[in-house]
Amino acid sequence: MAIPRADGAEHPPVTTTMDGSPLSGKQLARRDRVIQAALELGAEGGYEAVNMREVANRARVALGTIYRYFGSKDHLLAAAMVEWSGQLQGRLAQVPARGATPADRLVDVLRRGCRALERHPVLTAALVKALASAEPGVAAAAAEVRGHITAMTGSIVVGVSDDELEGIIAVLQHVWYSSLTSWASGRTPLSTVGDELERAARLLLAAHPHLGGQMARSRPTQ
Repeated sequence: MAIPRADGAEHPPVTTTMDGSPLSGKQLARRDRVIQAALELGAEGGYEAVNMREVANRARVALGTIYRYFGSKDHLLAAAMVEWSGQLQGRLAQVPARGATPADRLVDVLRRGCRALERHPVLTAALVKALASAEPGVAAAAAEVRGHITAMTGSIVVGVSDDELEGIIAVLQHVWYSSLTSWASGRTPLSTVGDELERAARLLLAAHPHLGGQMARSRPTQ
């Protein structure tokens, strides 16, 4: 099964270890291997399968090495989410969002992200659980994910104030997380995450006619 890869092509803005020491090129590559191992284990067996010793074995590093980069399993999985969102941002740069209006293009980006999560539901559940953690490092990783979302959204939603853009992004994030949590709890199918995001995006942009916002339509053909 193909899963997002931490192949070193794009690094999140991490330059130090947990104790503040600068990372060398070899250490960045080692860190990438650790993230990749966590992604693989999460895709295979979910949250519980991401055992730090198993991660170390698969990444071919010492267990202590992992804790130089990540304070906990949740921190590691949150960093994997940063990797995923960064790769989505990179793909968007290569294949721009499609649609006749900014609203349509924003929905296209949101749907792309949701489809990536839908392809790996076991891994997605693990990432959602980790992002809910209060462990040190998780909040910083979540902020990096938000930065990627801001960059992707800001290139599409133009002609609004910085405060309005910030509000749009904040609401979309809340809807995204709430929908994923509802799915992870078994209350809704994973496919509804994209539907909820589209509905929210179109309603938010409806206040800006030049962006083409409108009431949410039925789910488009993929």
